[in-house]
Amino acid sequence: MTKSQLINHIAEEAEVPRKTAVRMLEALSEVAYKEAKKGFTLPGLGKLVLVNRKARTGRNPATGAAIKIPAKKVLKFRIAKAAKDAILGIKK
Repeated sequence: MTKSQLINHIAEEAEVPRKTAVRMLEALSEVAYKEAKKGFTLPGLGKLVLVNRKARTGRNPATGAAIKIPAKKVLKFRIAKAAKDAILGIKK
């Protein structure tokens, strides 16, 4: 689904003008960006989490030589159980 399709869908479902739907989506994005460091949860969909990766040793695929990969912070999205069950079906 494209951004435009998502905006149209939100506008139809919420029965609001398209401009309002655009502002709603932009406001949600801004809040998610600001709060991601603390962990931003979108109920029923998932959570943005900041994770610290440790330094590690890797391999250069071209030469096979060992290289050091430095520690860094990465942003991950952890999908909610409700979303997993809705998409994949409930495991028995």
